[in-house]
Amino acid sequence: MVIDHIGVVVPRIEEGLKLWRNLFGYSQMSEVVINTRQKVRVAFMAKKDSCTIKLIEPTDERSPIFGLAQRGGGLHHLCFRCDDLDAAMERIRSLGLHVLSEPQPGEAFGGERIAFIYAKQGLNIELIDTDKKAKLLETKEV
Repeated sequence: MVIDHIGVVVPRIEEGLKLWRNLFGYSQMSEVVINTRQKVRVAFMAKKDSCTIKLIEPTDERSPIFGLAQRGGGLHHLCFRCDDLDAAMERIRSLGLHVLSEPQPGEAFGGERIAFIYAKQGLNIELIDTDKKAKLLETKEV
């Protein structure tokens, strides 16, 4: 498994995009995508020679990240890309880790499946087995 991106909760995605652009020199690499299952809006940001960032904003108070966004946001998860999501889930279960959400289509990944795991030590893990990102913007050097 390799790190695909870092998920950061923001109260307002537009403000998060501006902060990451102005403070850290990141560029927006995708349009804002709505994940209806998780009730969030997400956008990916990239910077040459750096890790991809996924900014996440709740769409309403039923979103699992609503409370964190109300407190100002912050680190939400690390996403690991694996070769086979089903095999990874089997391994996760064998290690006794808590599955937060079973594999399901993720709108931010072009409908490819995603899963969330709680990996102890306060760490949320997203698992994917694709490198797709939905609604990519025109590419420019990042």
